[in-house]
Amino acid sequence: MTDVVAALIWDRDRFMICQRPAHKARGLLWEFVGGKTEPGETMEAALIRECREELDITVSVGDIFTQVVHEYPDILIRLTLFHCTIAEGTPRMLEHNDIQWIRPDQIPEYDFCPADKDILALIQKTYA
Repeated sequence: MTDVVAALIWDRDRFMICQRPAHKARGLLWEFVGGKTEPGETMEAALIRECREELDITVSVGDIFTQVVHEYPDILIRLTLFHCTIAEGTPRMLEHNDIQWIRPDQIPEYDFCPADKDILALIQKTYA
């Protein structure tokens, strides 16, 4: 199983989503910023590194919002979503195709990675 971390970053009533690059697995689907943990790396350190690499921001990592296990045809992941805030920087698209800030009621307008489906339902239930 591969550990993956992701950030739930809010700006008032909207949260950040990122569109995967077309050339990657699950290309052009929407997701939360984040990625795989490296050997010996804490989940929090991995999330800080991923946000810096992908968006050129420094995040402050808070509590875990939720965790899900999902099996894709090519990988089995344990995805941990953390509450985060932007401590420094303005998000820039260094890796993603697009970045959006959306309200929970806008979730159905976007095509997300399958691993995010239960997380998105929880966000809608919690923040509706």
